[in-house]
Amino acid sequence: MTTSIAVTGKGGVGKTTVAALLIKVLHEETGEVILAVDADPNSNLHEALGIQAGKSIGEIREEMLKLGDQIPPEQGRADYLEGLIESATVEGEGFDLISMGRPEGPGCYCYVNHLLRKVLDKVSGRYKFVVIDAEAGLEHFSRRTTRDVDILLVVSDPTARGFMTAKRVKELVAELNTKFGRMYLVVNRVPDGLADKVAEEASKVGIECIALIPEDDLVAKFDLEGRPLTELPKESKAYKAIASLTKKLPLREAEQTLWWQKI
Repeated sequence: MTTSIAVTGKGGVGKTTVAALLIKVLHEETGEVILAVDADPNSNLHEALGIQAGKSIGEIREEMLKLGDQIPPEQGRADYLEGLIESATVEGEGFDLISMGRPEGPGCYCYVNHLLRKVLDKVSGRYKFVVIDAEAGLEHFSRRTTRDVDILLVVSDPTARGFMTAKRVKELVAELNTKFGRMYLVVNRVPDGLADKVAEEASKVGIECIALIPEDDLVAKFDLEGRPLTELPKESKAYKAIASLTKKLPLREAEQTLWWQKI
């Protein structure tokens, strides 16, 4: 059974930081290899994880569209596509990474997208945990490209605008009947001395707040130096907060869903 966790939020709130540290902690706590999915066209999850990005699903989709009926006759289209996806999957320490890349361009993608969904669901089913760094903003909700995941983490910064965006996510999920097992609010970069006030404001959003992640000078230092966040020591404030968050997630209660809709 696969548990899928999507991390979303407006641009600049640190959702990729949360996703990368969640991948690190999940692997360390469970011993499982985590499937990391960079579903943001502005891909940078690979940098936070400290590896090079492979070929994206968007590029593979374009290749399949151009090939048309020129697939080798000894292979079925689904088998050929599965091979391409597996070759584009980059292995890291405790995780495998797939990058979705840019959205589709002009042309008819219906058949290719249908094949991709089937193959990607098959690939994801081999992992116990899938962590998806979703596209920034709210457009992917209105386009229904993020749905059917077990746990949705909505990341906000400690600002009125951030909380407003988080509240809008909740409203969109209800309006669009988007399927999530559980939804939680995560407030990132909380300044020293403001935790109580931030918690008070977060309670008004209407989403259960599962974590306040304190401002962490080490994260800023690693970002400035271009160092992967997976190298953060366990004593870092952000690492400790994500470790605590992970223990609160209902991982055993989550049921397998069709999570891959970023096509």
